Amino acid sequence: DKAPFSAGPKMTNNNLEGKIVLITGGTKGIGLAAAQRLSSAGATVILNYSRSASAAEAALSTLPSDRTLALQADASSPTQMRDLVFRIISKYGQIDIVLANAGTMPLLPLEQLTEETFDATYALNVKGPLFLAQAAAPHMPAGGRIIFVSTGIARSSAVPPPYALYASTKGAVEQLTRVLARDLGRRGITVNAVAPGPTDTELFREGKPEAMIKAIESQTPFNRLGTPAEIAEVVAFIASSESSWVSGQIIGANGASFV
Repeated sequence: DKAPFSAGPKMTNNNLEGKIVLITGGTKGIGLAAAQRLSSAGATVILNYSRSASAAEAALSTLPSDRTLALQADASSPTQMRDLVFRIISKYGQIDIVLANAGTMPLLPLEQLTEETFDATYALNVKGPLFLAQAAAPHMPAGGRIIFVSTGIARSSAVPPPYALYASTKGAVEQLTRVLARDLGRRGITVNAVAPGPTDTELFREGKPEAMIKAIESQTPFNRLGTPAEIAEVVAFIASSESSWVSGQIIGANGASFV
């Protein structure tokens, strides 16, 4: 009998030596997994966090101390994103890769939505990433990478009603990805988005009873959630030189949850 399939040892491509990477929402979940993966490829990684200094310190402890920095800034504020970019440029001179990962996922039925929730969700999920890209792009060399984060839900025809607000923000992110790719492509900068399916993060689990999580798991052919490390591998490809002809794309990483 044949042995069960195995992917074998994970290969780490050290192709990001000397690259300066900014990750918003970088202290946990997909952001931290991406930081660890890109750092393993030789990049210098700046973790942006909004509030918790202790979470930032914990995240830094998992990364090389000589190539990692944590900077506080509100990822929903264009002013603070511009200041964050200024601080990075003042220290490193350029930014090569931006992963606009910070986000929020309120799950509310239509009758419970408020204007305040709408504004806060769009500020963090759409306005912040857009103005971060605007601030960073002038300081990015040819070969730069801007990576947004969408979701498989943005393309699903069977979205549960409480996801309406969240899904709409990610639809906006996907269109920004396509349009900005044509804009910044003239300067040799690619713009793409990774669109995870259900992924085992604090953000995903927040507000969901265990029975709901089990039901979501059962809807995938693999009968499980994705892991942040699996999404980070997709980010690593988009960030690498191997993706030089990939731009304006929404790259699904969802275990066939959304096909």
